[in-house]
Amino acid sequence: MSDNKEYKLVVLGSGVGKSALTIRLVTDNFLEDYDPTIEDSYRKQTTIDNSPALLDILDTAGQEEYTSMQDQWMREGKGFLLVYSVTSRSSFDDISAFKDKILRAKDVDNVPIVLVGNKCDLEPQRQVAANEGKELARQWGCSFMETSAKERILNEECFYQVVREIRKSERPVRVERPQPTQKPQKKSGFKCTIL
Repeated sequence: MSDNKEYKLVVLGSGVGKSALTIRLVTDNFLEDYDPTIEDSYRKQTTIDNSPALLDILDTAGQEEYTSMQDQWMREGKGFLLVYSVTSRSSFDDISAFKDKILRAKDVDNVPIVLVGNKCDLEPQRQVAANEGKELARQWGCSFMETSAKERILNEECFYQVVREIRKSERPVRVERPQPTQKPQKKSGFKCTIL
């Protein structure tokens, strides 16, 4: 794939550092304090696995008052980062609702998703074990990683992995067609004549 394809990524989660992850990717800056997002869109030209990619990233509002906007974001997105904070049990408990909303909005059974446990640098405040995230990702059949925008831990990689998942979902599925098999002819000792 040598053309410069655009990938619409949607970042979802409630008060978990989505904007910090996105801004770190796009500008390589870490913002310690950031106002809650209503909706911000960012673009980044990059190369993923030797193929150019234009990332169109929608950093969404996690607050409930913006749920009507969320349906539109979910319908338009091609790949999703579902982000929770490892320091917030409630953000982890709420993340499945985002996945369910995406599947309902898109009216599909499966979409390219990466489950992201953010703020892994805050180990003393951890409330969600890494194994819990891994297990949820296994149940969903998606990738999982723990990140830190502050410490640059797997920051780019979580976005790049969503693009890989999109590419994988867009590949044509090759169906192996079974070759017709010939039944061996039985030899009976008789000659048959049809009149």
